[in-house]
Amino acid sequence: MSTDPWIWLSAILTLFILSFLYRDNPLYRFAEHLFTGLAVGYLVAVYWFDWVKPYGVDGIFGARDWALLIPLAIGTLYLARFVPRLRHLMLVPIAIDLGFSLGNSLPRSFEYGIIKQMQGCLLQPAMLRHPFDPYGGLAVGLLTLAGVVCTISYFYFSREHKGLLRYGGQVGIWFVMVGFGASFGYSVMARVSLLISRVQFLLTDWIHIIK
Repeated sequence: MSTDPWIWLSAILTLFILSFLYRDNPLYRFAEHLFTGLAVGYLVAVYWFDWVKPYGVDGIFGARDWALLIPLAIGTLYLARFVPRLRHLMLVPIAIDLGFSLGNSLPRSFEYGIIKQMQGCLLQPAMLRHPFDPYGGLAVGLLTLAGVVCTISYFYFSREHKGLLRYGGQVGIWFVMVGFGASFGYSVMARVSLLISRVQFLLTDWIHIIK
């Protein structure tokens, strides 16, 4: 077995976390709170050395960049939540942050959510070539186009779903379920990969069963 005390500490905490598979217990809660506390402490240090110190302390008092006082004042309004009469001022930095984040992410969302979706519906044999498609991507392109059209028809609520719109919406449900299933399967695979890495750590670095 390993003689490194840090390996032993990591292994014990890993077993504490895995004990939740049996039931909730004090050992699991201890490891959970320890992880949360360490994460918060680490983020506090990161925010101090990456943002507060270079921009707030060094930028204002060292470089005398007085324009930094504006974002500093806006960020300080977050502390208003601790004053009951001034708690409403906390909404100002939240609104600015949300507005900037949404505006900044809008071009990327438009690019990947609309432009790329439209490009995927176009028949481009060089991009959609598949070894099981003898027509150079034609079948894949038509399937993608049908999936997009049927899915949009399912979420089209301006008309009653009758006739062709009804059948298209029913087919669109299947495409939506396939997409949800693929996303859920990807999430499960990611969690399983984390479990495999911890088991490999226990069997390799801790008790040396696996060389």
